[in-house]
Amino acid sequence: MPIPGRFHARSFGQQGAAGTPWHGPWDPELAPGRFSGRSPRWVRVWLPVLISLFVQVPAVFVQSGVHRGGDAAPGTLLVSLGLALVGPVALIGARRFPGPVVAVVAVAAGADLLLSSGNDGPPYIAFAFAIGSAIVRGARLWAWISIAVSWVATIALSSQFGIVWQPWRIAGTTVGILLLVGAAEGVRTRSERLERYRQTLAVRRQSEVQAERVRIARELHDVLAHSLSQINVQAGVGLHLMDKQPEKAAAALASIKETSKTALDEVRAVLGILRAEGGADPAAPLVPEPDLSRLAGLAASVTSQGVDVVVDNRLDAVPQATGLALYRIVQESLTNVVRHAHASTVRVELAETAAHYAVTVTDDGTGPSARGDDSGGGRGLLGMHERAELLGGALEAGPMPGGGFRVAATLPKKEAPSE
Repeated sequence: MPIPGRFHARSFGQQGAAGTPWHGPWDPELAPGRFSGRSPRWVRVWLPVLISLFVQVPAVFVQSGVHRGGDAAPGTLLVSLGLALVGPVALIGARRFPGPVVAVVAVAAGADLLLSSGNDGPPYIAFAFAIGSAIVRGARLWAWISIAVSWVATIALSSQFGIVWQPWRIAGTTVGILLLVGAAEGVRTRSERLERYRQTLAVRRQSEVQAERVRIARELHDVLAHSLSQINVQAGVGLHLMDKQPEKAAAALASIKETSKTALDEVRAVLGILRAEGGADPAAPLVPEPDLSRLAGLAASVTSQGVDVVVDNRLDAVPQATGLALYRIVQESLTNVVRHAHASTVRVELAETAAHYAVTVTDDGTGPSARGDDSGGGRGLLGMHERAELLGGALEAGPMPGGGFRVAATLPKKEAPSE
């Protein structure tokens, strides 16, 4: 999950530093050979058919003695040729009907073996393709039953027709079939594992996209809530003093203009990320990322609204993400003071210990005790909690025993890794 910062966090579809699209470490688009490198569909459909056809059909003529001038009966030749063609033709439907195909090909393979009377010759290779196709495509029960029934029936009928099988051939054929089934099961297991990888990737990508949306929503809330609160108060002051003290009304309007300009630039920067397909919108303004150096201006904007703000900042240099989080927590706290507290004084303290950065905002207000709380429909406290927890810290907020309200957050000096 991206660490909250300026509106240039990497998200899906954006450009990296070298101009190439950014992908996750297990993104199938980044490693197509591992996750999605499959042969074309026509190869998977027709290659088994062609191999079976060119192996089995010529073997019929070789075994019948055509090339040696043999006198095989035409009926036997036609039956053998028909059985040789059944397997390749059936394989055409193996993708859609793997179960019935393996059953048909198993019967044809057994009949071909009986018709050859146990003579040596090329194997009925279509049977191997049918078994593999059925197991890989989920028709495992069809495959196992077809193999067992056809093989047992072939051996039983051989004894009825007086066909003698060498024990080594029965054992060899059985082992060969089992090896073929084992290979097909291995391919199926690998396919299932890759499918789980794809599903995990899809969930991970969706989680990161959702996290980025939450981050942008939090940024918009912080920008708009603070700016609109200032604009609302200054507009009220301007209306109240318009006739009696026009110079102060003009100052209020100037403050509204400056506040709205800053807010618009920040909102345009955020929306530029959402609009752009390949990165930041070049038309969006480049707004500096808020940090602790802007606390004085933030305090002055609140002081101009009639609330005395005292800032005691004992921090020198803090990491960028931590500085942004501390600034946003102070900004949201002051926004809540202006909107809800009816306070006259606010004190902001920032300090550090050996392991943490700490910020405390207290006021002497008499407003609602759960300002910005979710129960009232606000998102302020939730956003502050999220910012602190995202960096491995914690935040507490609530009314003080002697009156007023207190927000206290601690952030570790070693930033938590992003999710």
